[in-house]
Amino acid sequence: MMDVFQDILNTLNLKGALYFRTDFSSPWAIKVPDLPQAARFHLVVQGQCHVSFASGEMTELAAGDLVLIPRGHSHVLANEKTHRAPSLEKVLEKSRYDGKGVLVIGNGDPDASTQMICGHYSFRQGADHPILRALPEYLVTTGTMRAKQPWLDDMLRLIVRRIFSNDVGSDAVVTRLSESVFIELLKIGIEQSERLKQILAGFNDQHISNALELIHAHPEHGWTVQSLAKKIGMSRSRFADRFNQLIGIAPMTYLGDWRIQKALSLLNDSHCSVQQVASKTGYQSPAAFTRAFTGKMGITPTKYRQNFA
Repeated sequence: MMDVFQDILNTLNLKGALYFRTDFSSPWAIKVPDLPQAARFHLVVQGQCHVSFASGEMTELAAGDLVLIPRGHSHVLANEKTHRAPSLEKVLEKSRYDGKGVLVIGNGDPDASTQMICGHYSFRQGADHPILRALPEYLVTTGTMRAKQPWLDDMLRLIVRRIFSNDVGSDAVVTRLSESVFIELLKIGIEQSERLKQILAGFNDQHISNALELIHAHPEHGWTVQSLAKKIGMSRSRFADRFNQLIGIAPMTYLGDWRIQKALSLLNDSHCSVQQVASKTGYQSPAAFTRAFTGKMGITPTKYRQNFA
């Protein structure tokens, strides 16, 4: 059986990356800028951290807590509640941080400082899916919540050990582990987003999950609502209504959007011609593919490859 969720993350090109670990002594504050096509995370290893968003939302993290910011929105990290702080760029410049080792701010007691691991997940330029759209501004995972997911807790503990060990190859290990962590965080975050809960209910629905498997296994096939409904054993109208209710868009809209995502992947990661990409993603001609791609992405396939591949 095809793992649709894994296919989505692979096609969207999920990649984890560590960008710094910190040792901050009070008072401290940093404004982290927007990072499009990315999701950020901050794991508090020691101390506490306030996280504030431009929307007015705010959350407080204690040791062991992790915040995931799915759409890379700008936010402020600080030792106390505030929406004002120097930019990350200025903080890095002032501290003369070169990207190696620990980002240190202040000269306080190291046993009383805030230590964090901060990183991000990047997605392919143009990456899009109902799951990404359903994610809230931020998701918080506490130690108590992770206790119900021992596999996630074990991965985070290993990440912390590897990062602070400075062993050869630690960065590569952390990157791979962090990608698995993202998936586990989404599973825990379901309860924090009604829309995400609804979509993932669709992934667990016997009929809708079968339809998703068909679309993902063969996006090049000339699917219609009728043919999908027949394959999974539902009436056309009942299938269309159920799919729309759970996934949030019509089956043919999902298929069209997913074909574009597969096209982005092929344009980025292969040497296929535009004609071959069109064929592999279910378009009857390169011209039809180019019209659909340009209408969705605002740029032709050729220009996209030139700019982003």
